[in-house]
Amino acid sequence: MLTLGIDIGSTACKAAIIKDGQEIISRGLIQLGTGTIGPREVFALVLSNAGVSREQIKRVMVTGYGRFTFEEADSQKSELSCHAKGVNFLFPTVRTIIDIGGQDVKILKVSSRGLLENFVMNEKCAAGTGKFLDVMARIVNVRVDELGEIGLRATEEVSISNVCTVFAESEVISKLSANVRIEDLVNGIHRSVAKRVSALAFRNGIIPDVAMSGGVALNKGVVALMEQELKTDIMVHPDCQLAGAIGAAVLAYEELIKDKN
Repeated sequence: MLTLGIDIGSTACKAAIIKDGQEIISRGLIQLGTGTIGPREVFALVLSNAGVSREQIKRVMVTGYGRFTFEEADSQKSELSCHAKGVNFLFPTVRTIIDIGGQDVKILKVSSRGLLENFVMNEKCAAGTGKFLDVMARIVNVRVDELGEIGLRATEEVSISNVCTVFAESEVISKLSANVRIEDLVNGIHRSVAKRVSALAFRNGIIPDVAMSGGVALNKGVVALMEQELKTDIMVHPDCQLAGAIGAAVLAYEELIKDKN
């Protein structure tokens, strides 16, 4: 039995197909978000990768910002529930999830079954999000996926005091003009993200095991500094960016089983 989950985010669309609620047989990611051709593209991609047709998929569940606009879906669910279930699928022992997306930060507490128990989200501000790192990457003239390795090569601690993206941009430009090394500056940017997200996590409480999901989880520099701030190890799965889509596919399977019973 095949189910398909799609996570239509603000900056990217992710999809996964799961067999019998247990095995991921196809993955897809398109760097285009809601309001673009991204949802249709990732839907076609994940079907093509699996070598199956839409008719072979028993249920399609959609989540994320654009979940109400995708016509191919059979059902939809909030990204909070889907991320909780998706990370539980990848790491069953996790009880605290730190999800840093393109536009927001979510801290989730989950049960042993991957059910959402509590959560907090950041205010309506891009600071500490993937968007913040995108802006900073453009300023220092590197690709956003290069930031992690660059920051790990820092030798001096640089402080970025402003949490507002606009003011932080001016601060980074000023430090560039003062010939601060890119590596040290990027590490300072990562530390500002880690401090902001950690403060939010402490508000919700930290229960081990801890995992990160979302695209920023692939940034080794941010993860390392988050571990320092939280004083705990953080688990990161290679499929961390697909957690919402995986969770949607698993929940779609659970819906099918419930309907049959």
